[in-house]
Amino acid sequence: MADASGSSERYRQGMATRRSVLGDAHVDRASGLATGFDQPFQEMITEGAWGTVWSRPGWSKRERSMVTIALLAALGHDEEVAMHVRATVNTGASRDDICEALLHVAVYAGVPAANRAFKLAKQVFEEMDAGQAMGEKDE
Repeated sequence: MADASGSSERYRQGMATRRSVLGDAHVDRASGLATGFDQPFQEMITEGAWGTVWSRPGWSKRERSMVTIALLAALGHDEEVAMHVRATVNTGASRDDICEALLHVAVYAGVPAANRAFKLAKQVFEEMDAGQAMGEKDE
């Protein structure tokens, strides 16, 4: 595990990938809100999710984005769905891609989960179209 200075290569790669997907403002805000209590969690997700999974070769950020949105929607993680829908401006996943991912959610995880995710995505698209940045609630 890396310390806050990002001493491991996996942490540095994870932070670069995290910033490329979520944007500097979002990552700076999340990092700035970290305390001694949740700093180990921030380091773990930076190394594990971003430095290991999101940084692997083979899949594009677009593909990872679609799978991530579908999984989060299936699990009902609304804030994370919204955050990753916003991040599609950086991953290259289109609104059509998100629609297709959520159609899969409807069939394989249930219509209520997909219905909720479609509603969230539409709200995020409205915010994005109005020029609003990544939401303040997201980590």
